[in-house]
Amino acid sequence: MYRDTLSLLGPALPVVSFLGRLPTAMCQLGSLLLVAETSGSLATAGLTGGALAAGQTVAGPVIGRLADRHGQRGVVLAASLANAVAVAALVLAALADAATGPLMVLGALAGATVPQVGPLARTRSVALARRSGADDRLVGAVLSFEGTLDEVSFVLGPALVGLAAAVAHPAAALLLAALLLAVCGTAFALHPTAAAPAPVTTTRKGAAERTRLPGSAYALRGTMVLQGAMFGASQAGITALTEELGAPAQAGLVYAAMGVMSAAVGLSMAAVPARIGLTTRWRAATAGLVVLSVPLLFVGSLGALYAVVVVLGAAYAPHLITVFGLTERIVPAARLAESMAFLTSGIVGGQALALAVSGRLAEGHGAPAAFAVAVGAAVACAVLSWSVRVKSPVREFRPAGAERSG
Repeated sequence: MYRDTLSLLGPALPVVSFLGRLPTAMCQLGSLLLVAETSGSLATAGLTGGALAAGQTVAGPVIGRLADRHGQRGVVLAASLANAVAVAALVLAALADAATGPLMVLGALAGATVPQVGPLARTRSVALARRSGADDRLVGAVLSFEGTLDEVSFVLGPALVGLAAAVAHPAAALLLAALLLAVCGTAFALHPTAAAPAPVTTTRKGAAERTRLPGSAYALRGTMVLQGAMFGASQAGITALTEELGAPAQAGLVYAAMGVMSAAVGLSMAAVPARIGLTTRWRAATAGLVVLSVPLLFVGSLGALYAVVVVLGAAYAPHLITVFGLTERIVPAARLAESMAFLTSGIVGGQALALAVSGRLAEGHGAPAAFAVAVGAAVACAVLSWSVRVKSPVREFRPAGAERSG
């Protein structure tokens, strides 16, 4: 299946899309470390990082919507260059000891201009698969592949930031992110596959019907916010517990181990038999999130933390990939990029909010309080998956520009 996926996408697209989405995984932690070091204030660093997350959460779906309406090429190109400038400006402002207000503004701009390479690459790859006449199994393999690229970027990005901070300065990591945005974001925007298929439209009434979102699409967005909350709460709990155990440097490694397991399981999702439907997979994945997150409440040693977190990582990728697959199946083609961006923005927003809340809980009540937030989010995901009925509409595709040339 993955041989067919790589044959479909070609050799260049996965590379530039991976390198183009890597800065997104670098900027959140990078901005926190940079501002903390230059300002000497964790509060200022938190406010700047929060502004970045807020900007991405709010503007991400807007960029997706613009890509749906006007095509990916111009939108991604403009966003990539703007994001590179915004990230570089944030670095310069931090090094110049700018006040908290300007840093927050630049952080928000850096978040709002994120080019959404991950969601748009997923949208583009699915469109290529559908246009080639691929069956649902190959589309599932494409989504698994894209999900794995996301997971690897979320592991590698913070690792690069940590390495840069250790051997040089956090500014080096963010300047590398700006360079990747300018070069690889541009390459992704100008790649020939940017000419994505457009949905068939007939009358104005018919077009309105074809762009109306089903109610289940909003439930899927909600479950992604909850997934983000699990990430944020787990991160807070892991940080708190490793500090309690006298090994704070292990926090990043524990989180990375979870990401590696998630990426490995994500690749294996293409082997799931087609007879097991997406709704069944969603419910099984959320059940796994609940069962595998509960042990977090009882972890008391570093070895046990590694074991529990790595096993929990095995449930993350199936949930993420399945939700993206369900969204691809149920939303109108004319709003696919917007919907994919909503899912990613939901993760970012949920993670930032849960990190703030569970971080305070961990300070006052210890790591189990933060992990309890993660377990609660998992239970809410399971409730959604068992209470929402997902229906798949029939959709048609044709090459972009066909309507103008016809």
